[in-house]
Amino acid sequence: MSGDFQFTEAFARSLDASDPLAQYRSQFHFPTHKGQEVIYFTGNSLGLQPREANRYVQDIMDDWKSLAVEGHFKAERPWWTYHEALTAPMAKIVGALPDEVTVMNTLTVNLHLLMVSFYRPEGKRYKILCEEKAFPSDQYMLKSQLRTRGYSPDEGLVEVAKRPGENAWHTEDFIRAIETHKEELALVLLGGVNYYNGQVLDMKAITAAARKARVMIGWDLAHAAGNVALELHDWDVDFAAWCTYKYINSGPGNASGVFINQRHLNDPTIPRFEGWWGTKRETRFQMTPDFDPMPTAEAWQLSNPPVLSLAPLVASLALFEEVGMPALIAKRDSLTAYLEFVLGEVARETNSNFEIITPEARGCQLSVYLHGQGRPLFDALMEQGIIPDWREPNVIRLAPAPFYCSYLDMYRFGKLLKAAIESLA
Repeated sequence: MSGDFQFTEAFARSLDASDPLAQYRSQFHFPTHKGQEVIYFTGNSLGLQPREANRYVQDIMDDWKSLAVEGHFKAERPWWTYHEALTAPMAKIVGALPDEVTVMNTLTVNLHLLMVSFYRPEGKRYKILCEEKAFPSDQYMLKSQLRTRGYSPDEGLVEVAKRPGENAWHTEDFIRAIETHKEELALVLLGGVNYYNGQVLDMKAITAAARKARVMIGWDLAHAAGNVALELHDWDVDFAAWCTYKYINSGPGNASGVFINQRHLNDPTIPRFEGWWGTKRETRFQMTPDFDPMPTAEAWQLSNPPVLSLAPLVASLALFEEVGMPALIAKRDSLTAYLEFVLGEVARETNSNFEIITPEARGCQLSVYLHGQGRPLFDALMEQGIIPDWREPNVIRLAPAPFYCSYLDMYRFGKLLKAAIESLA
């Protein structure tokens, strides 16, 4: 594909002109720098605000003002069932049945709650398999789960490493590790897309290996949901959780999505922490002393939904419903390929050494080693209205989210990158 690309403004504008999703850029608010919209590469940390988000939040504020407590039932979007409108569109994003999905709490909170149900150590089967250097929050969560169950993290955590000298994992290494440790494993929990190098793991193959070994498997999809194709139901994943503030654009620190395989719904033997909002809607206000669980993933809910924080998510999911993941993925691949081409052209023209450590199995993120460069180059880019992400020791992460990033952004980034390199030489 890159053989057809050109590093010119006219070519970038021609790609935007033929982009069927170009119109959606105007549906988002961009920060500005010196009167011009920034070039935004950090949708993998925090997505931009949908323009409609404020309206949905204001609707709740108005209902609260005029209806007070009656807003739970008499608002145009009644608060007590507000979250239910999120499940069907969210299920499409992750490849699930609507009954298998709910939205509640935040990501690490939900992973801890799901561990109550799906990490069930027994005898010598108590270990947890994860990737080496998983996102810190996952590491803390897994180690604390082991400690609270009476196990040493040093002995209970099985970490699958990259091969020496390589920047990406091999699927067969995960499968081999599962097979090797299957008699000791109680759980496999991995990040579907690695936050550092942007690699998309082969979730289908790894899940199949865990299922074959009769080991529970869950996925942290923080960098996957809204970014890559997911088929959680068809892959027969046991459980998953994801945040919604990255590619799903719901706002800082916002609610988390949860997937629980249909196999585990309506299982009276499954352990879980229980709360009022997990009870059946029909009996919830009868205030009975015994928990009467919803027949869906909502049985894992604890409290009534925080509707003010869910409101921006309603706005974003409406856009996902309109566009669909296949169209987003098609643009993602083309846009990221053009970014990779631009990086190559800048490296050639400036005699720079950029090493893209993201493998071909990727979403829209490219992680780039800046050999011979460093933090001053990142700072110079920020001063020019480019917002990438810096990771030690000398990696920048560039994530051109297809909903709102343009091909012209990629071209402008290349020109500013070239100028920054030359100014620092």
